[in-house]
Amino acid sequence: MNTEFKKQILRRIPYGLYVVGVVDGEEVSGFTATWLAQCSFDPPLLMMAVRADSRSGSLIKNGRAFSINFLDKSQSDLAKTFFKPPDRAGNKLGEVEFHTGLTGAPLLELAQAYLECKVVEIVEHGDHHVVIGEVIDAQVCREGDSLMLSDTNWSYGG
Repeated sequence: MNTEFKKQILRRIPYGLYVVGVVDGEEVSGFTATWLAQCSFDPPLLMMAVRADSRSGSLIKNGRAFSINFLDKSQSDLAKTFFKPPDRAGNKLGEVEFHTGLTGAPLLELAQAYLECKVVEIVEHGDHHVVIGEVIDAQVCREGDSLMLSDTNWSYGG
């Protein structure tokens, strides 16, 4: 296999750019994610890939809940602040204000929309684990075009 072609082709898969909120008891954090997709209508399920060796992955595994915070096209700088998971200070993750939802996961005040999920399964295989979550709450905060990985000069995959 030509590994360069493989990388180029896999990077053509379109991805959104999201901030995922995670919770385990009183500990909350967030990280930027791209590998997310709906995988069931009934019940409403999402599948998301999370680095196997990450702190956020451990929080999801132990806390059994997460939020998906949708960003608009003008918020790539906000997504970038979550490349390295920030520490919590009161009602802020780094400098970003949030409130907690039904699961306790952080919901960003600046989010365009959000979904809250409870973990139903984690498939541990490879350098990323696939987390399957059932959507238990959803909110559209404002309209607009959602941020896509292709709106930036970043790449993740291949």
